[in-house]
Amino acid sequence: MYKKGCINLMSSTGTVVKISGPLVVAEGMRDANMFDVVRVSSKRLIGEIIEMHGDRASIQVYEETAGLGTGESVESTGEPMSVELGPGLIGSIFDGIQRPLDDIRKVCGNNLQRGVEVPSLKREPVWEFTPAVSVGDIVEGGDIIGTVPETDIVLHKIMVPNGVSGKVKKIETGSFHANDIVCVIETEKGDKELSLIQKWPVRRGRPYKKKLSPDMPLVTGQRVVDCLFPIAKGGVAAIPGPFGSGKTVTQHQLAKWAAADIIVYIGCGERGNEMTDVLNEFPELIDPNTGKSLMERTVLIANTSDMPVAAREASVYTGITIAEYYRDMGYSVALMADSTSRWAEALREMSGRLEEMPGDEGYPAYLGSRLAQFYERAGRVISNGTQGREGALSVIGAVSPPGGDISEPVSQATLRIVKVFWGLDSNLAYQRHFPAINWLTSYSLYADSLADWYNNNVSVDWMKNRARFMEILHEEAELKEIVKLIGMDALSAGDRLKMETARSIREDFLHQLAFHEVDTYTSLKKQLYMMKLILNFNDEAAEAVRKGADIEAVSELAVREKIGRFKYVKEEDTDEEFSRLSVEISGQLDDLLRKEEA
Repeated sequence: MYKKGCINLMSSTGTVVKISGPLVVAEGMRDANMFDVVRVSSKRLIGEIIEMHGDRASIQVYEETAGLGTGESVESTGEPMSVELGPGLIGSIFDGIQRPLDDIRKVCGNNLQRGVEVPSLKREPVWEFTPAVSVGDIVEGGDIIGTVPETDIVLHKIMVPNGVSGKVKKIETGSFHANDIVCVIETEKGDKELSLIQKWPVRRGRPYKKKLSPDMPLVTGQRVVDCLFPIAKGGVAAIPGPFGSGKTVTQHQLAKWAAADIIVYIGCGERGNEMTDVLNEFPELIDPNTGKSLMERTVLIANTSDMPVAAREASVYTGITIAEYYRDMGYSVALMADSTSRWAEALREMSGRLEEMPGDEGYPAYLGSRLAQFYERAGRVISNGTQGREGALSVIGAVSPPGGDISEPVSQATLRIVKVFWGLDSNLAYQRHFPAINWLTSYSLYADSLADWYNNNVSVDWMKNRARFMEILHEEAELKEIVKLIGMDALSAGDRLKMETARSIREDFLHQLAFHEVDTYTSLKKQLYMMKLILNFNDEAAEAVRKGADIEAVSELAVREKIGRFKYVKEEDTDEEFSRLSVEISGQLDDLLRKEEA
């Protein structure tokens, strides 16, 4: 970020001629470039050039512009909006333009003041740098020159910046501040000094060697996701839903339990108390894979509803650039954006102030392309560099359509891009069925490409059981229409059994308690056992009904409640409990048949 007092030969100075909310128009900016970062007025408000006509620049100011007048100075830094990438990102909370909120609080107290300039990454901590190359080695962009233990569970890999290649002339070892020089590379253009920090423009995706096919799931521990609507590592998903349907809780669950090495959580225009929940919960939650605090692998970007609207637009780019940086190290990264609707509203406001031709419902005509540019930065890739590390960036975006109406422009533009749709249903939420993902309207286009992984790594029966679950749930929806017209008594015994099985799937399998210490996370092995218990009961009960067992008596068997409570069984006890319940199912149905015959 530009620092006061620095001299930049490319800088351009102009004057303000018009102010409209967060939009400032300045003249005399002929030498500036599109997307340059500027400082406005003596208060040094940070902004970004988003439109240029001759020497007149339209500037999106990321801070409150109240009190500014015409004639104020505008100074370009000559650099695009960029983020600092290096040790210290993990565990930090930034605003939408990567200003550290805790450091700003130390400077100006609880109320965020304008024009505050602090480094994005803290300069005070000392990091233990261990080199991975030697003097004389040939390196290129993306190669790892050394490592820093950022937290107990994240080893930060210091990489050669993209576009730099040459011979290692000098390499240090020991303890350093983030901005200390640790390596010198001899390039064709002269010596290049490298510190632990590098910068990258947020609006440009970081390059990679190759994009891989999405054939490996991002395991989340959420049954409705892993079983029915899986997301691939490096995939993209959307969670649309009305207010109160559980978008934020679902994203919190995915952030807590998804099989990702790094979590980047972007609170984009949402209420401040939701980010507070994250800040309060994550340090206390223990990662089941590492036994450490979840905050030790999380980066938070907070641009809540009471923060400047214009900065929402930058916040998603700030977050995804940080996520790409960790992806390039070879980590699996999951990014949560809550919510892209608020981001789109910021686009709409700035588009209106620029007097652009509006599209549907006032959103800019380029809304779809901007969303696509954001989501296409996800993927499982082979990174640049001679090592060719494999990393993944999965993006999960919440959408907040007014009244839950997904026919509105943001939802429709998102659905044209993403491959997974987890449609939240207010009726399910009112029934206290969480996650309130509607199994009749949701879908995953990754399911077929993930079939081989599930069959090879979990069970050959996985996809077959999943298909049966989906079939039973859709048949239940059809049978419910008949029941509404002519009543339950008109159904055959076989159809009534399907209704009972579907109820078991809904209430025992798809319903999952986020705040229960055991039920909050379910391994794939336990999910398979749950599917088998429900389907085994269905198959054996169908045979018993065919032999004359009363459907009412079958549905009231005591073993059904035990099947329902299997989700509360601890992971280490599932093998024994599954075997016991499998025997009990057969035993109780045989006893029922003997009573019927007697």
